Amino acid sequence: MPDLVSVNYRKYDGTLHWNLRMRRLGEDDHGVWLGLPGGAVMRKGYGPMVPIPCAHVILFPRDAWWTAVFNAPPRETEIYCDIATPPEWLSSHEVSMVDLDLDVIRKRTDGSTLMDDEDEFAEHQVRYGYPADVIAEAEAAGRWLMDAVDGRAEPFGDASRAWLAMVDGERP
Repeated sequence: MPDLVSVNYRKYDGTLHWNLRMRRLGEDDHGVWLGLPGGAVMRKGYGPMVPIPCAHVILFPRDAWWTAVFNAPPRETEIYCDIATPPEWLSSHEVSMVDLDLDVIRKRTDGSTLMDDEDEFAEHQVRYGYPADVIAEAEAAGRWLMDAVDGRAEPFGDASRAWLAMVDGERP
């Protein structure tokens, strides 16, 4: 039986956000890698299951304010980074972090890198009362990710390929 991990993104008030169960693939210098084949599911809060059309892996770095999803083709979004509090491993089978709204995305179609949900980040600073240090960490992570993802610095170059190959073509 594969080593499954519950992945729980929450909002700053503790509300369950995106959540899913993924297979632990391994670890390297960049962090812990989890993966799922296309056809798997995830859910937002306690809502209905949402199908995931393409295989993907998520990197959970150590002590960094982000996580990164690497999608298999033909998904238009090649990389999707959630700016979040550092991933907290509650046990070997559960990881949790607070989604801080900002996202850095690299499109497969033209290779462009963009920052998304800046409006939501501004709105939630007020709504949830993000402390100044959380805002500063999120903004710094966003700037760093924009440069690293756009410049294809590892792990945003080739590092994900071997991990993605472990789940691409599998069936859930």
